[in-house]
Amino acid sequence: PMFNSLPKTSQEFLQLPWADIAPFYQELTRRRLTASNVKQFLLDWTALTQLWYEAYQRLYVGITVDTTDTVAERRYHAFLDEIYPAVQEAEQRLKEKLLASGLEPAGFEIPLMIMRTETALFRQENLPLLAEELKLAEEYEKIVGAQTVEWEGEELTLLQLQPLYQDPDRERRERAWRLAAQRQLADREAINDIWVRAMKVRRQIAANADLPDFRAYMWRKRLRFDYTPEDCYRFHRAIEQVVVPAASQLYEKRRRRLGVKSLRPWDLEVDPFNRPPLLPFKTIPELEEKTSAIFHRVDPTLGEYFEIMRRENLLDLDNHKGKAPGAYCTAYPVLKRPFIFMNAVGLAADVRTILHESGHAFHNFERFRLPYAQQRIPGLEFAEVASMAMELLASPYLDAQPDGFYSSADALRFRIAHLEHLLAFWPYMAVVDAFQHWAYTHEAEAMEASNCDAKWLELWQRFMPGVDWSGLEDEAMTGWQRKQHIHRSPFYYVEYGLAQLGAVQVWRNSLKDLKRALQQYRHALSLGGMVTLPELYEAAGAHLAFDAETLGEAVRLIEDVLQSMQTAQ
Repeated sequence: PMFNSLPKTSQEFLQLPWADIAPFYQELTRRRLTASNVKQFLLDWTALTQLWYEAYQRLYVGITVDTTDTVAERRYHAFLDEIYPAVQEAEQRLKEKLLASGLEPAGFEIPLMIMRTETALFRQENLPLLAEELKLAEEYEKIVGAQTVEWEGEELTLLQLQPLYQDPDRERRERAWRLAAQRQLADREAINDIWVRAMKVRRQIAANADLPDFRAYMWRKRLRFDYTPEDCYRFHRAIEQVVVPAASQLYEKRRRRLGVKSLRPWDLEVDPFNRPPLLPFKTIPELEEKTSAIFHRVDPTLGEYFEIMRRENLLDLDNHKGKAPGAYCTAYPVLKRPFIFMNAVGLAADVRTILHESGHAFHNFERFRLPYAQQRIPGLEFAEVASMAMELLASPYLDAQPDGFYSSADALRFRIAHLEHLLAFWPYMAVVDAFQHWAYTHEAEAMEASNCDAKWLELWQRFMPGVDWSGLEDEAMTGWQRKQHIHRSPFYYVEYGLAQLGAVQVWRNSLKDLKRALQQYRHALSLGGMVTLPELYEAAGAHLAFDAETLGEAVRLIEDVLQSMQTAQ
């Protein structure tokens, strides 16, 4: 009966002090647990978990939509200080209670494995440190969100400057690129300072958990049950062997087409035939309408999911000063709805981003059908398959008339650029992942920002040949400062590389039988976290792989399709 008085919405929950939330956790902790009442226990626990999680996500959305909103920031900090640590501790007690009961509810094999891992990792003294780490990530976002430049009498965010990188006028591109780089370098010391403070916090978190380093801590925190650091190194080597030569050929082809002596960083976004940039939409409503039409063609259910988000104001897509960088999809589990945040400025990359984040949103719609919060946690490596596969599954419909983004010729351009982007991405992913492996197993060295610069440059030269950075050494070596994940979501990046390999396999299947590929895709999304990571890949018609052979097959498919598209141009 007590749970009848639980708030029905996260907005109501946000009004409660911890003193009013704690009794609900206490009641669950005291409740005698038996085979006959475990389902109700899990339903009540889910109701409580959903409320605090959605409350937290709404506060986070508030500070990212407007990093200058001091009221939103105060509320977020108050939650991090007063509610978040107390909730983590209370949730921990419930995990321990369920594990101690010896009960194994149906569909809980993987959730129980996750609980055992989280229970072993939990330390009360880490709660304030984890809150501190989130505040440091916010400090980083504030610095990046405030970066603007003066361009031809107008103040622009660095994102709003990006269309200029596609300008056929090379001198103009270079001027814009250097202006942005100069602005980013102005914050070099400030970001170095945040990094050193974050490294100290992370080192202490790992030490408190009795682990040798932060990598060992994050391996468990990220629930990486099905692969090891050595597998990541194997993946890096496979990328070096198979993808780096393919990407280098692409760069060389681009250099020849542009007719330049060497390819510079400001030559990577422009059309290689010097055609004007693709400008797929002018307004945010137009972006939404065309995206919706595409999803209705891919699958009517997915189209309806997107329409729900439009109707219920669950999209925040435009870019403006003071908005945090990047894009994400988060979940409001009480509402059983996703929320998409991005920074659209009218470019082709925005189309890819909305398709990507919508893949995450569809995953949320599907997994919210599972009854218990504890069953809905998929491996992050598969969560990214949901998004990356959607980019590829939607691409045949980009020129569908009357409401596609492009003419047939422009859609072909977009798809060629997208596939080239996939090949260029794996080596970059390897740089980001290898950098983090180094940083968190060489913490004393990584505390010194100049060592981070040197390591990043070394990895850059290993995986990213083909682009001439001479005279731009400072810009090249500080690339780690501009990769948000390194600062905001440590040790979250190899997931993209593994997921891209899974997504290409889903796409391969769709080229043979689209209907079946979509069925497998949606079935895999609906499994949430109830099966292992390899089983999720299998359900989607793919397999989790780190080897050069599987990667080589994916690269050959991309190269073959690219060749046939370029012939059709």
